[in-house]
Amino acid sequence: MKIAVCIKRVPDMDVRFKIAAIGNAVDEAGLKFDMNDFDSWAVEAALQIKDRDAATEVVIVSLGTDAVQETIRKALAMGADRGVELKTDHIPFDGLAIARALAAELKDGGYDLVLFGKQSADSSNGVVGAMVGELLGLPLVTAISKLEISGQKGSAKREIEGGQEFVEFPLPAVLTIDQGLNIARYPALKGIMAAKKKPLEVKPAQLGAQTVTVTQMELPPERAPGRIIGEGVAAVPELVRLLQTEAKVL
Repeated sequence: MKIAVCIKRVPDMDVRFKIAAIGNAVDEAGLKFDMNDFDSWAVEAALQIKDRDAATEVVIVSLGTDAVQETIRKALAMGADRGVELKTDHIPFDGLAIARALAAELKDGGYDLVLFGKQSADSSNGVVGAMVGELLGLPLVTAISKLEISGQKGSAKREIEGGQEFVEFPLPAVLTIDQGLNIARYPALKGIMAAKKKPLEVKPAQLGAQTVTVTQMELPPERAPGRIIGEGVAAVPELVRLLQTEAKVL
């Protein structure tokens, strides 16, 4: 089996972000970057298939600047076989442009499975995997939390509002991975050393025209500080009045 996993390099979300001077992007100064969590679960899903069938090849594909090579190497250290960087000066916001570049790389690769994370932590658009599936003309299952592959067929579970959905699909197929499918493994020292020698090919990204752009970014307004209006039951009438007149929630 041959599996492609498309991953994205994203900033650590547990920081206070600043807007860059150009006004439509995040200031990356001082930020730490890592593999998108949803994508790490997609990598783990591919590696678990490889664990059961050593003949499986896992190829990591990522679009970005040369900085993305560090993220690809992490996936290789986890156990993937080789990587492909689709090089571009910046990652566009337009999901369709990204999907076209990925589909152009994947279409003649002979992949049985193409895996994505459900969404990226930074843009949260959640559209690239589905668009790639459409561009490749392959069966698509999104946001899966359980996966089984047997021969040239697969089955998956999806968490939906108020229940669960169970689906079957033929291979080749495109899947997007949700939280709960697995826990991504940590790269071992042996894997980290081996990753340095694994092939990583750099190609120009075929993005094409971009129809969606970010024109401006703004941080949410600062929240007003809280205030103490009294203590005990004597404060209840004033609290109710403020909830009615100021907060307007009653």
